[in-house]
Amino acid sequence: MTTSAPTRPRPKAARLSPSDVLRVGGSGLRSRPMRVFLSALGIAIGIAAMIGVVGISTSSSEELNRKLDALGTNLLTISPGQSFGGGDAHLPAEAVDMVARIGSVESVSATGKTDAKVYRNDRIPKQETGGIGVYAARTDLPATVGGQVATGQWLNDANGKYPAVVLGPKAAEQLAISKADPDTQVWLGGQWFTVIGILEPNELAPELDAGAFVGWEAAEHELDFDGYPTNIYTRTESTAVTDVQAVLGATANPEDPSSVEVSRPSDALAAKEATDDTLSGLLLGLGAVALLVGGVGVANTMVISVLERRAEIGLRRSLGATRGQIRTQFLCESLLLSALGGAGGVLLGIGVTAGYATYQGWPTVVPAWAMAGGVGATLIIGGLAGFYPAVRAARLPPTEALAAS
Repeated sequence: MTTSAPTRPRPKAARLSPSDVLRVGGSGLRSRPMRVFLSALGIAIGIAAMIGVVGISTSSSEELNRKLDALGTNLLTISPGQSFGGGDAHLPAEAVDMVARIGSVESVSATGKTDAKVYRNDRIPKQETGGIGVYAARTDLPATVGGQVATGQWLNDANGKYPAVVLGPKAAEQLAISKADPDTQVWLGGQWFTVIGILEPNELAPELDAGAFVGWEAAEHELDFDGYPTNIYTRTESTAVTDVQAVLGATANPEDPSSVEVSRPSDALAAKEATDDTLSGLLLGLGAVALLVGGVGVANTMVISVLERRAEIGLRRSLGATRGQIRTQFLCESLLLSALGGAGGVLLGIGVTAGYATYQGWPTVVPAWAMAGGVGATLIIGGLAGFYPAVRAARLPPTEALAAS
């Protein structure tokens, strides 16, 4: 009777701790610094593009919100539209007083278009008006629309009766006037008017920027102004904007409410922001394409790494490394490479956002979800890009790998 020799138990493969996996993966990247840099740069550009688009869009929105908070979203404008017969309508001369009687209205002011033209001097041909409109204006207009005077002063009860004019910023630029003083005059309506003020740009009422404004009484006496308001500006209680907007047409012109146009300037700014969001979506798509290209670069780097390191893989396998350990090593390298590009891309995107926002005078805002999402996206891309090379490395037979060296 023969007895069989006892079988020896197979030695268990040593386990790699997480720190060992990181150390081995990091050593693989350090052996090819230039290739790693270029691959990480591809990832970084994609992430920087996405972070920059989100950051600049968010910073722009924050600036818009800050402006709206300062200017207020409770400004409503009333202007004449088309009459029932299709002709140009006009608001009644009493429209301002009637609107002021609405309970939730805080302040009302108006401007009225005149037929006068304004020139830098009396020698300029009459057809060269520069598109500058001349308006009669009430003394309380800046308080209602949130306007500021850049230089000089606004019209008041005293100078509003005489040939004095306040210019919008675009009108002043076209007339080559940089400051207001008693010696600065313009040829307006066939006579000289003294420039007593220049306005700051107005976000909610941009039509004022290209206008020249004279007192209501002076316009009637000197420019044959008919007294009909062209634009009525109304500040309401913030909680009653919608209710007031619904009755403004009928209040301003009870005889023909359908010929009155009522708008909310802050809605136009919000619409502009929506347009910017559409453009941001397009740019985000381009950033995603750049990120995908970066992922392809990572995959290419890892495939070439497997081909170049077959001898190392064979040696490790012959010394007892398992397929799982080889697979983990190369997958770790891919994730580290992607994380390196992602972190660099986030920093680059923050820098681009900060630089552009500072140049525009905006607050710099980069959402935390964008930064976390950028790094997370790179890890996903890195995992997908490194999976096939890692599996291919793990499947190399030790003898074949050593023979290839």
